[in-house]
Amino acid sequence: MKLLTLNCHSWQEDDQFAKIKILAETIQEKSYDVIALQEVSQSIKSEIIDGQVKKDNFARVLLEELKKLGNTDYQFVWDFSHIGYDIYEEGIALLTKHPIEKTTSFFISQSENTEYWKTRKIVGADIHIEDDTFSFYSCHLGWWGDEEEPFKQQIDALCDKANGKEKYFLMGDFNNDAHIKGEGYDYLLSKGLYDSYSLSKEKDSGITVAGKIAGWDKNKRDLRIDYIFSNFPVHVQYSSVIFNGENKPVISDHYGVEITI
Repeated sequence: MKLLTLNCHSWQEDDQFAKIKILAETIQEKSYDVIALQEVSQSIKSEIIDGQVKKDNFARVLLEELKKLGNTDYQFVWDFSHIGYDIYEEGIALLTKHPIEKTTSFFISQSENTEYWKTRKIVGADIHIEDDTFSFYSCHLGWWGDEEEPFKQQIDALCDKANGKEKYFLMGDFNNDAHIKGEGYDYLLSKGLYDSYSLSKEKDSGITVAGKIAGWDKNKRDLRIDYIFSNFPVHVQYSSVIFNGENKPVISDHYGVEITI
């Protein structure tokens, strides 16, 4: 099983369509089973195509690019978290080429006001892969020291929902650096979660953010804040950072993480 997570910073990138093409070509090449994307935006004023999905929804545009490559295997689920940059509906998405048995979305922030940028929502799906069903959640969380929207409370809410599932994966941008002790990363592990990076037989640095980005305006360090967690021990063959300029071109302000189980 191959998994990918990426905060795609959609519609904020220079040469955005060229970067979508790189992402589509990589999906075509790697044939991921499940992909979790964060900051998956669409214009507020864009035309509605299906349900709440609009014409310029980043995930929809990505699937259209895949179709140009002859790949019609993938479907996606998406939901809207909050307004971004005053003109976008920013959300999260899951893509898969396997049968989806059930989908869900739910708030994990105290706020459910979609006009507030700290409002956080999770998208989940039960996906049937190789005679088994796994639950996947695309996650974009807040910061440890945030007094308005505490990370700890968001993780508690997320795990309360996910713990009803036998086997699940939490994939995404957790906005908490693994190198800082006694904060968000350690709290995640205290919930009984397994970090696929730590379980992996082969791995690289794991760094997914280099320097200053939105939400980390004063950062000068390399950060590991994008993860794939599971609630059960998995045999991870390798964990690799991707779209970092060494393993594929940079396409976002975050690098992605891919694993093979």
